[in-house]
Amino acid sequence: MSGPYRYTRPPSPKTATGTAAAVYAQTATDFGIPHPTTLVVLGSAPELLAPAWALLRESLIAGSGSRADRELIAAGASLANRCPFCVDAHAVLLHANGDHALGEAVARARSPRGERAARLLEWGRATRVPGSPELTPPPFARTALASHFGTALTFHFINRIVSALCGENLLPAGAQRLRAVRSLAGRSLSRAVRAPHRPGASLALLGSTGPGPLWAAGTSVGPAYDALRTAATTGAGLLDDADLGLVQSTVARWDGSHPAPSWPELPDRADRPGARLALLAALAPYRITDEDVAAWRVPPFTDHCLVRLIAYGAFAAVDRIESALPATALLEAS
Repeated sequence: MSGPYRYTRPPSPKTATGTAAAVYAQTATDFGIPHPTTLVVLGSAPELLAPAWALLRESLIAGSGSRADRELIAAGASLANRCPFCVDAHAVLLHANGDHALGEAVARARSPRGERAARLLEWGRATRVPGSPELTPPPFARTALASHFGTALTFHFINRIVSALCGENLLPAGAQRLRAVRSLAGRSLSRAVRAPHRPGASLALLGSTGPGPLWAAGTSVGPAYDALRTAATTGAGLLDDADLGLVQSTVARWDGSHPAPSWPELPDRADRPGARLALLAALAPYRITDEDVAAWRVPPFTDHCLVRLIAYGAFAAVDRIESALPATALLEAS
């Protein structure tokens, strides 16, 4: 699964060494994809690569409960975020898991026939809305909360990275739009998807981390989430105090809706291009244009800087969603 990259030229994974090489080795065995576009696009800012992979692995791949449940939640978040690349990826991964009808429902943006599957998909959608009442009660056991909510947050981050910095097609020429291709691609990944995966294997790739938030306490998802939060928020240093304040205050008021093409808090690219890019990455990354990037990316800014700024904006939205989580209610209701 490879696709074009927008605005950056990530280093080839074939030249990776150290931690980056270890990440790609794990993606090959645990994800079934040696060099997934969703991670390679972060290669220009390697400090983001390991924590992004760790959160993805520990929640979606090695999490507790059913892999199909987590794929439906990830697909719901991706549908809510209008990320066709990731929607198609989860359709293929459902095929890989043997859930062909669910994969086709996701690919066609239809509600699955089963009541529980439909509820999981809608729960994933609802996670886009900070504090949504539709999150309680959750359609899964309390023991699965860390992996399932971690999966949703993983893709609220990845959806925004992909929408901003990658093309829309999962496969060349949009081949994933054909059911036969989706099924075939899923078959090629089935061994990795259906294999057992030991929780915590990616944590050795991270530096020092905290335990993470309450909803992930005592799980491998918590340290992975903490590591990605630490890495992504360093991008705030690319903005001056005024721009940073604008981004933070705007995202703090965000209600989960998709903003209009132009909204009052969105500054003009000629005046405040950094704040504009960060806000778009947070709330509407699919609206980032060539002109937006060109207005900000002037010397001394590089690919590394651009990926860090987009990651900062993306995680600002994740943090808004996570901070509004009714953790106590979820833990009690699960």
